[in-house]
Amino acid sequence: MPRLFFSILCLCLSAVAAQAAGDAEAGAAVFRKCGACHTATEPTNRVGPSLLGVIGRPVATVPNYSYSSAMTEFGADGKVWDEARISEYLLSPKAMVPGTKMTFAGLKKPNDIANVVAYLKSVAAPK
Repeated sequence: MPRLFFSILCLCLSAVAAQAAGDAEAGAAVFRKCGACHTATEPTNRVGPSLLGVIGRPVATVPNYSYSSAMTEFGADGKVWDEARISEYLLSPKAMVPGTKMTFAGLKKPNDIANVVAYLKSVAAPK
């Protein structure tokens, strides 16, 4: 009996970890909400900067993009878009960076955020 319980517990924990890691394919579908202003698959700026390779990139550093002074100030101390920071930003951009040009209200479902982060990681810029 303890062995069965342990096996079930491991299976449940694996499922939770997988969900926390996100699903890149599901994230690509959620990213469509972002696609009017951003691209994640090419280094082209639109209304918003390209998000190609955003995970691990210093904040407000995409070439040829005119960031708001709020975003520039936010990144002035060397902040990097890691998974935790971009997840917080995606929840409520204006709460994290008051004065940002980004008009999107944010993603309210933690699962959607995890999936978008997984998608952004899957389309990382080539090294």
